[in-house]
Amino acid sequence: MSDPYDLIVIGAGPGGYVAAIRAAQLGMKAAVVEREERLGGTCLRVGCIPSKALLETTDLFEKSRHDFSERGIIASDVSVDLPKMMAHKDGVVAQLDGGIQSLLKKHRIDRHFGHGRLLGDGKVEVAGPSGTTQFDGKHILIATGSVAASFPGMEPDGDRIGTSTEALSWPDVPDHLVVIGAGVIGLELGTVWRRLGAQVSVLEYLPRILPGTDSQIAHEAQKILQKQGLEFHLGTKVQNVSADGTNCRVEIESDAPIECDRVLIAVGRRPCTERLGLNHAGIETDQRGFIRVNSAYRTTAPGVFAIGDVIGGAMLAHKAEEEGIACVEKIATGHGHVNYGNIPGVIYTAPEIASVGETEDDLTERGHGYRVGRFSFAANGRARASGHMEGFVKVIADAENDRVLGVHIIGAHAGELIAEAAVAMEFGASSEDIARCCHAHPTLAETVREAALAVDKRAIHS
Repeated sequence: MSDPYDLIVIGAGPGGYVAAIRAAQLGMKAAVVEREERLGGTCLRVGCIPSKALLETTDLFEKSRHDFSERGIIASDVSVDLPKMMAHKDGVVAQLDGGIQSLLKKHRIDRHFGHGRLLGDGKVEVAGPSGTTQFDGKHILIATGSVAASFPGMEPDGDRIGTSTEALSWPDVPDHLVVIGAGVIGLELGTVWRRLGAQVSVLEYLPRILPGTDSQIAHEAQKILQKQGLEFHLGTKVQNVSADGTNCRVEIESDAPIECDRVLIAVGRRPCTERLGLNHAGIETDQRGFIRVNSAYRTTAPGVFAIGDVIGGAMLAHKAEEEGIACVEKIATGHGHVNYGNIPGVIYTAPEIASVGETEDDLTERGHGYRVGRFSFAANGRARASGHMEGFVKVIADAENDRVLGVHIIGAHAGELIAEAAVAMEFGASSEDIARCCHAHPTLAETVREAALAVDKRAIHS
């Protein structure tokens, strides 16, 4: 057996491979264990990256059919080559996988292909195509992520009734797609297939879409997405989903069943811990199966740590990356920190939706005093020139000291604009701080400044 590693990471998703790289930078001998042939985890293989590739491509398709003519561009007979579109998506994934492979080689990180299992006492068993091997690690980091969740009566069949994984690779456009769940995944993939010609019905148990998002932003998003063609059935409880050949049937409590030809189950995700040997290693989980960790990401087993989706919280790739870096830095230096109050989130519909910090709903519930500034994209020169006038920016500041508590955006390139807000909040900026910073003209970023000005009722262009 070779010398022990300083760190063995089980799972090579965004949290895992980033943690391994940071460990190598700090002088640690590191290895990653990954059972999938491609690296990058759910995010790269069947999540963030392929979905964004399809969203970008279908957005171009929709614009060519509906928006180009208004700008004097005549694009007749535009059609979709779905296999080629899927090949482009797969090509993007393959290129990024190759990039991660190169990063591991650059940092001299060993990659072990197979399913990792904890044996206790710092030992990890890897069952791969060529057999089973054991490795010793002074520290072990679990970064195995999450998988799509389902409920009784809503089990995927891998074909007609699918999760996001299947919905990223369907070979044809459904005539009628039913999406169960009006969260991020449901709305993004529903948008993809709606643009390609499917009738899309979104069923949500709650009385609103996008749970956890600022309610004003969610309300605006629903209006815009309905205008685009998504159908919403809110306060709807699905009792059973079944498939017979190419037909699907969705049974609903207190309403008539819905007949369709494909169903996307997008009701959240659960931690991926199957066959990891948690019990054998003495690692505790909570009632929902998430691994319990302390502030240093230590599990209840000596020398074993965990980060990312598998420990709960916001299931975001960048949150897992931050935790991976912080965890390794704590191991190596005793210091490492993640500001959980300042992790942005983005929804890649059109328009995009992005948020960081607290919502009005949160603050109202706690009775915390605040002021709000809003500014519409329709009043922004760059937005009007580019034809992206839907949406607004909302800046929420503390009523007493003006410190920015949250920023919420629905509008073009919201995912890029939110970075300014995250940086400002990380340094404890006030709305006046943002307002006094000169922003280039004409840019969409001016909407953020105007919203900050509006907190003190000083917006110039509204």
